[in-house]
Amino acid sequence: MKLWQKDTDINSAVENFTVGKDRDFDAMLAPFDVLGNIAHAKMLGVVGLLTNEEVDVLVRELKLIYADTQKASFAIQPGIEDIHSQVEFLLTEKLGDIGKKIHSARSRNDQVLVDIKLFLRHEIRQLVLSIGRLFELLQHKSEQYKDHLLPGYTHLQLAMPSSFGLWFGAYAESLVDDTETLLAAYNVVNKNPLGSAAGYGSSFPIKRTVTTQLLGFATLNYNVVYAQMGRGKAERITAQALANVADTLARMSMDMCLYLNQNFDFVSFPAELTTGSSIMPHKKNPDVFELIRSYCNRIKALPNEITMMTVNLPGGYHRDLQLLKENLFPAFGTLHDCIRMASLMFSNISVKENILADEKYKFLFSVEEVNKLVLQGVPFRDAYKKIGTAIEKNEFTYQPTINHSHEGSVNNLQTKQIAYLMASVVTRFNFNKADAALKELIH
Repeated sequence: MKLWQKDTDINSAVENFTVGKDRDFDAMLAPFDVLGNIAHAKMLGVVGLLTNEEVDVLVRELKLIYADTQKASFAIQPGIEDIHSQVEFLLTEKLGDIGKKIHSARSRNDQVLVDIKLFLRHEIRQLVLSIGRLFELLQHKSEQYKDHLLPGYTHLQLAMPSSFGLWFGAYAESLVDDTETLLAAYNVVNKNPLGSAAGYGSSFPIKRTVTTQLLGFATLNYNVVYAQMGRGKAERITAQALANVADTLARMSMDMCLYLNQNFDFVSFPAELTTGSSIMPHKKNPDVFELIRSYCNRIKALPNEITMMTVNLPGGYHRDLQLLKENLFPAFGTLHDCIRMASLMFSNISVKENILADEKYKFLFSVEEVNKLVLQGVPFRDAYKKIGTAIEKNEFTYQPTINHSHEGSVNNLQTKQIAYLMASVVTRFNFNKADAALKELIH
């Protein structure tokens, strides 16, 4: 079944090529398609294109279909092109002519648009919750290991003393900014395109604000042409937000690969969380972090992939946009897996104590010795030169202690302040509005 088919059978090669993998990814849109149908049916009732009795019958049947979409057994039947056709087929099979009326005043174009926006809104919400759990773990580890000093590097050369408190806290705060970009994506996604039809509106007297309220959108895409132009743009903006999260995870994983290396020897993990070698019995490889790094680097390419797939498209709908689902949708599951595995590893990490007691790290304290002279009244450049000369003459002496008291430094991590930043970002998503609207829609 195809919503657009008339009396001519499509060539099977053309059909297979144009449908591609769309049915597989449309199954992920199933519950959201039903939600859009319920809201659309209710709006048709408000404007008089359906009777109250017809609305009641359609909504009752759609709620049953929605329950089916929550089951693992739900599938798009063979011979049916997409989820939109599947839902309409089920309605028509059960309700006859009433089921055929559901498509009045809309196009498959705005139907898939609203499905994708509802899907992305849901997935961003789940990702924010997943990030929140990792954020809390990183903050806990930051406090737990705040007194465990660690070499700080620039250019991968010894630089200044750091700490595992700073290290964990840095990636926690990075997730705050990543969540900010997810909020920006959420705000773009959280606008209702339904009612834009094929991109040029409808001659029916529809009320787009009704479906906006029923689906819990913050507002609507007002201009119907732009509503269609927004497809591809919403995906690209969302992909960039996912790439930011992926970048944090990839960089964090690279650090762990280094720190687990025997030449660094800063951390360890239980043997069951590492992997071995087929010929080297001593190996304990950081495969989890290596795979997180690679998966996330692949996600970092996603915004460019979507950009190139949509480059130079003129206004209006184009079939190119169908393929975006294949690139974007799996990225959510991949990020969830990476976050889950990172959390497993960090929940079982052991951090080595007294790392900086080793004399090979003594030059980490050169800046501390320069600053001590400055506090005694020596001009900075003179102090810098004096310590530099001592290093060159192998006469450098130091005390392996630090006292960094300013905000965000080794001895003042500002953990609570960073937690407040994250909480303030999450609050601005206002998930409750969408949750309440959808709960009302299906109950």
